[in-house]
Amino acid sequence: MNYDFDTITERKNTGSLKWDLFNTELPMWVADMDFQVAPEIIQALEKRVHHGIFGYAIVPDEYYQAYINWWQRRHNFKMKKDEMLFLLGVMPAISSMIRELTKENDGILIQTPVYHIFFKVIHDNNRQVIENELVYDGKKYSINFEDLEQKLSQKDTTMMLLCNPHNPVGRIWTEEELQRIDVLS
Repeated sequence: MNYDFDTITERKNTGSLKWDLFNTELPMWVADMDFQVAPEIIQALEKRVHHGIFGYAIVPDEYYQAYINWWQRRHNFKMKKDEMLFLLGVMPAISSMIRELTKENDGILIQTPVYHIFFKVIHDNNRQVIENELVYDGKKYSINFEDLEQKLSQKDTTMMLLCNPHNPVGRIWTEEELQRIDVLS
């Protein structure tokens, strides 16, 4: 299968959050791709639209199997359907994990600056934000491991939301950095 990632599609004045919300900046703040959707996706959506009824739908077994196969193929990681939960996005998934794995007023650590919705999802679930500020040296951001260790050791810190690649600083944490975080947690 060959896909076209080179054609530029004009998205201004189309109701695009990315391109129409702020006209004065380069919109690098949102994960919204500017290439056409794969033809197979368009065909599947057209088939569903032509059916003409949009009631509640089940998540088909093929969805789960595709996900299971991808993880096995890509990461040699095995999972089962009954270990999975279908959610409608990353933030609803994070919100669900917060409610399931922590208690009200628990502290949840985030590394700032960070995607602003992390603050909202923590507060909306009646948890406390604990900030581990990233260090900027004029070229790149790095983790303040001394501060991270101190804050992770606090009794009220019960979860850390790790953003990787980090949004908005763009860092992909190294294997060594991730291992250090693992040891501290």
